[in-house]
Amino acid sequence: MGTDNGIETVRSAFSVDETVSRLEDMLQEKGARLFALIDHSGEAEGAGLQMRPTKLLIFGNPKAGTPLMVAVPSMAIDLPLKLLIAEDANGKVWISYNAPAYMQARHHLPQELSQALSATGVDKLAASVAE
Repeated sequence: MGTDNGIETVRSAFSVDETVSRLEDMLQEKGARLFALIDHSGEAEGAGLQMRPTKLLIFGNPKAGTPLMVAVPSMAIDLPLKLLIAEDANGKVWISYNAPAYMQARHHLPQELSQALSATGVDKLAASVAE
């Protein structure tokens, strides 16, 4: 789907729950920490509202993220990394995340630290779990 306002979106070939499960497995394999899994649609249901399946994973690696936040404290608004998995009105599932280049520009990240942000591989993670 591409980039829109700094948000990259790729289509998943799996349901929201299966995509989340695959992401959890991949994060564990990569040694990344899953800080939170927010079930937006589940919370909506609990409040008596309807929402298509929508979940947000918040994850990262403190060894990778901390130096970025120390150098540029505003990075903490975008770190840890997030992946949004949501089903649209047609039943298609999409994975969305903040593009590393967008975060680099947004926070005026020095070039020497930009590689560390790109090395997080959030784009590769989203693409590989979607297939």
